Amino acid sequence: MWAEQARRAAGRIDPRAHPDGLLTASEYEIAELVASGMSNREVGAALFVSAKTVEVHLSRIYRKLGIRSRSELGWRIARPQT
Repeated sequence: MWAEQARRAAGRIDPRAHPDGLLTASEYEIAELVASGMSNREVGAALFVSAKTVEVHLSRIYRKLGIRSRSELGWRIARPQT
């Protein structure tokens, strides 16, 4: 469990985690979890961060991707090339 948490933490500092380079590793991980249907609180618990931290990341993700909703995020994550 600790090794997995360490790998996630190390991955957060790599800005190349998202294929198109727009999102940081942290943002991409949060985007994937939110797109899978998890609430902010559930995502926070899974990543050992607060729900408020998830909200802040989501606002950045939405701005970077030019989207406005969780459903748009799900569509964008499922089809990253468009």
